[in-house]
Amino acid sequence: MKAFAQLFLSLDETNKTNQKVQVLKDYLNCVPDSDKMHMLALFTGRKPKRVINATQIRTWANAVTGIPVWLFEESYHIVGDLAETMALLLPQDTVSSTDKTLTDWMAELNSLASKTEEERKLWLTDSWAILDTQERFVFNKLLTGSFRVGVSQNLVIKALADISGLDAATLTHRIMGNWMPETYSYEQLTQKEGASDDISRPYPFFLAYPIQETSDKQRSADELKVTLGNAAEWQAEWKWDGIRAQLIKRDGQIFIWSRGEELATEKFPELHPFLNDLPDGTVLDGEILSFREGLPLPFNVLQTRIGRKNLSKKILEESPVALIAYDCLEYNGEDIRYKTQSERRVLLEGLQRYTDHPEIFRISALIDFNSWDELAKIREQSRAKIAEGIMLKRKSATYQVGRRRGDWWKWKIDPLSVDAVMIYAQKGHGRRADLYTDYTFAVWDGDKLVPFAKAYSGLTDAEINKVDYFVKRNTLEKFGPVRTVKPELVFEIGFEGINRSTRHKSGIALRFPRILRWRHDKPKEEADTLENLKALLGD
Repeated sequence: MKAFAQLFLSLDETNKTNQKVQVLKDYLNCVPDSDKMHMLALFTGRKPKRVINATQIRTWANAVTGIPVWLFEESYHIVGDLAETMALLLPQDTVSSTDKTLTDWMAELNSLASKTEEERKLWLTDSWAILDTQERFVFNKLLTGSFRVGVSQNLVIKALADISGLDAATLTHRIMGNWMPETYSYEQLTQKEGASDDISRPYPFFLAYPIQETSDKQRSADELKVTLGNAAEWQAEWKWDGIRAQLIKRDGQIFIWSRGEELATEKFPELHPFLNDLPDGTVLDGEILSFREGLPLPFNVLQTRIGRKNLSKKILEESPVALIAYDCLEYNGEDIRYKTQSERRVLLEGLQRYTDHPEIFRISALIDFNSWDELAKIREQSRAKIAEGIMLKRKSATYQVGRRRGDWWKWKIDPLSVDAVMIYAQKGHGRRADLYTDYTFAVWDGDKLVPFAKAYSGLTDAEINKVDYFVKRNTLEKFGPVRTVKPELVFEIGFEGINRSTRHKSGIALRFPRILRWRHDKPKEEADTLENLKALLGD
């Protein structure tokens, strides 16, 4: 654990890419192969399942510290991170040091599921006693499920590529899918030839780059001419708001993977018939959407079935799905990502002859346009088509790995927006733990302000400091980490979509709310109304 804790802290101390890569290489060169795989699993989002809940952890930690509950809670509110709070408050004089490896600790964490509550408590308190403050901090992160690291998967892959001699694309492909560090060895990961690849393994997704300089600054048709050149070199498709997925048919078996690398085959039974019809050695890339009577439905309809363990007949009837396929990555068992966009498109369209389920296996329609000006006008129809905007793909592009500039672009529509009043503020986490950075906004319903959205992104550091100054001097009430503030500050709130909701007091729920700007020019009385907000529902 010492080496892993030092790795975590060393990565946190630098913002320089080359230094991060070197830190990763130093770690990989000095730990056992099993620790390398556990590190890779943790750094790519494969966290251990939480067995001890946060309430138990806090209660047991509080008991070990011997301080009053109120002081423990106040310390947590100030620090803003439970793992760090416990690491700082627990007694510093450890009984002894330990040379347990990361693999040892992960095995013990995974074994907790079969233990009683009293056994878990004893194990946890004994573990704290043999770890120093830095180790406890990282250990607590793993324990609470809050483990995050300030390094991208691409940098981890680069470090692995440097020490293994394999190219980054091969390694990226090999860590895709459903693998566990207990059963997938470092030797298997890095062998040069003849790797026994899992037939279920998807390819790394190619991600489009936003054509906007920021998420909310739109490009004009004239700017597209300069940025992208000749319109004839590009194909355009609608950008759908669904679940990005890869669908695989190999050796008579089918697999459906989400972009988040979740195996979701059983969650979409409607797609199985056409997928079973396809020839072996086929991998499709596309978007899963809810459809009814041939028309796509808003994302909130699809959302009703996400996360459910069991799909009832009612759910399947209310939110039936289909695939809009826009790429073919494997054809007759051959990886065809090296082919051009146009060549892959021809092969994709040819796959429809194998199945008679056109209602669930749909090919993404190409938009007919002759100029950027014409496409800009077509893009204005996006919201009416339940689309997020337009995808632009260079016809000569290969299918690449990750987010790359140049060949795939997403040209999203302008966000919806309203002016709202900030009424609550809450402290952030990490480096912003002592600043009020998470805000709740309200609109007018008659003479009352009704909360409708929370947002924490969109302000500059300087603006955050000014809002924090206001919050601390204009607090009306305190509820733990949350403060009710004087309703004076007005902000423009942007969002991608709006739906009715019985769970919220306002009766509506927003998709991806964020702060577009601080409206210094607008008094609170001129903020928008709930009536105006509901008018955007369009139903």
